[in-house]
Amino acid sequence: MLKWPFGSSDKQAPTIDDPHWERALIQKMALEFLREQRRRARWGLFFKLAGLTYVVVILVMVYSDGLSEVSGTESAHTALVEVKGLISADTEASADHVITALRKAFEAKHAKGIIIRINSPGGSPVQAGYINDEIHRLKAEHPDKPVYAVAVDACASGGYYIAVAADEIYVDKASLIGSIGVRMGSFGFHELIEEWGIERRLLTAGEHKALLDPFQPLEHQDQAFAQQLLDTLHQQFITAVKTGRGERLQEHRDLFSGLIWTGEESIRLGLADGLGSSSQVAREIIGAETIVRYSRKQDLFDRLVDRLGVAVASQLAQMMSVERLRF
Repeated sequence: MLKWPFGSSDKQAPTIDDPHWERALIQKMALEFLREQRRRARWGLFFKLAGLTYVVVILVMVYSDGLSEVSGTESAHTALVEVKGLISADTEASADHVITALRKAFEAKHAKGIIIRINSPGGSPVQAGYINDEIHRLKAEHPDKPVYAVAVDACASGGYYIAVAADEIYVDKASLIGSIGVRMGSFGFHELIEEWGIERRLLTAGEHKALLDPFQPLEHQDQAFAQQLLDTLHQQFITAVKTGRGERLQEHRDLFSGLIWTGEESIRLGLADGLGSSSQVAREIIGAETIVRYSRKQDLFDRLVDRLGVAVASQLAQMMSVERLRF
């Protein structure tokens, strides 16, 4: 007897004695093939739906986390603008994002005051400078709108450069404040490539176009030029701090050395005005307890890229060249 190879019973299996056994065998093979195709299709549909559901959930989480404005703009409130993370042209704390939010906040009819909540280690001196300048401009246009900076974990370097444009600065006792300085970093690989027998080929038009190239020895004149550049930027930073803080600053030899201070120490040094959170400032100083966030929403794609850590690739690429100037 010819047995069915797909698990059917002997009774259902065609036999050689059956004159139509070949046709019956083909029919059963076709039926079994169709059953298998249906099973695969059902599982394929299941995994597609599961994948789609996962993507939708991620998008909803990202989008809901990125919602930056809440209801309440038609009644008295405190406007909140956030400066969060690295201050750079391509981050959430870029000048474009922050300035857009600041303009909306200053123009809001029912905003009684503005809080700039800062949680940043610093970043681009250009981006921080843009924001500092715009705060001063908006304050002159809207003299009735007080502006307060509130430091969270860190309000350092470029973050502090922004904060000094506010009328007053409030901190937590454990906040990290200051770091009034400028940095430029790179690496020196010239001895390593010589040891490995690697030939460096670099063509330039301009005597100093390869300034601080990490694959060439550091020349004294290049180092002196870079130091002069840093000193100029540092003096710009110091001027901004003195302009913003005025006579509140205390004399201290390390005040502009790049050191970081705790919130408590910053108050004693005149770098900050007092202890307080955003809600405390809104309730007790501005007098409008309701807080409305004006920070601009980040694009969904940008948020997904940030969450997945794609930015790490660009950071690795930068390690092979001169680091960007940073406050």
